[in-house]
Amino acid sequence: MTTMNDARVIVLGSINTDLVVKVPELPRPGSTVIGGTFYQSQGGKGANQAVAAARVGRSVVTLIAAVGDDGFGRESLAHLGQEKIDLEYVVTKPQSPSGVALIIVDQHAENMIAVASGANALLSPSDVAAVPETVFRSAKVFLTCLEIPVETVIAGLKRAKEAGLITILNPAPALDSPPPEMLKSVDIITPNQSEVSRLAGVEVSDIDSAQRAAYVLRQKGVNKVIVTLRSQGCLVVDAERTAAYPAFRVNAVDTTGAGDAFNGALAAALAENQPWEKAIRWATCAAAISVTRPGAQTSFPTRDEVEQMLTKAGS
Repeated sequence: MTTMNDARVIVLGSINTDLVVKVPELPRPGSTVIGGTFYQSQGGKGANQAVAAARVGRSVVTLIAAVGDDGFGRESLAHLGQEKIDLEYVVTKPQSPSGVALIIVDQHAENMIAVASGANALLSPSDVAAVPETVFRSAKVFLTCLEIPVETVIAGLKRAKEAGLITILNPAPALDSPPPEMLKSVDIITPNQSEVSRLAGVEVSDIDSAQRAAYVLRQKGVNKVIVTLRSQGCLVVDAERTAAYPAFRVNAVDTTGAGDAFNGALAAALAENQPWEKAIRWATCAAAISVTRPGAQTSFPTRDEVEQMLTKAGS
């Protein structure tokens, strides 16, 4: 059985404070929508994915990230400290504010997000290099995103690959031309529909077009491509399979953070050496539960909740 100290997950990414307004409909350019409700929550793809992995998995999650020396940063660390997350390698950048995301969510659970990166933009390859080798050697899975500088992502992926970890890149926000040196260190890439369209230069609207886009990314050197397609589930393309996995049917309230729930749960499952089919179902289930609740980290399920839903579904 996997114990708390086995199969560490390393997450390299961003920490943000989410300032969220729920409104009847998303505003158009130049327009104002009133009658909304406001709440503040903890976010940033790195922090979100670390929380998702910690809640679902049995192992310690190490977060490599940056905050500013301000109230938002201190509050973020206080919240993350309540989770099963190693924060020793979260650095403070006193010359910059902490990251902030402005999020608008409509009655259909669709959202618009604008991010001020702040300290996240100052997270550097040297911050990755400062993490002791023992941390990487004790890990199984490395997960990162693109809300931090690309050169820092590349440094993290290279180091993780050299240490023999499974490397996962959640390419959000997407790049039109991802550097080849980045992709060659990626074992699994997990774009959503819009991200895979930009990465591959193929307009994706359904499973068939997602498959064509995934083939393009495979040709660029990525071993396994997982395209998340919201209510259509996800598509997995690698050397052994091209398979679509259905989504769980739920009543969506807020899709913010669903991709992070998916990635965190996937990393946790793979760190425990779960079979591939089960790992995908875990990730899909975690994402499904998350959209039934408002917010990002506040919506992420526990291991027990995922297991209960899978049991009900007969998975």
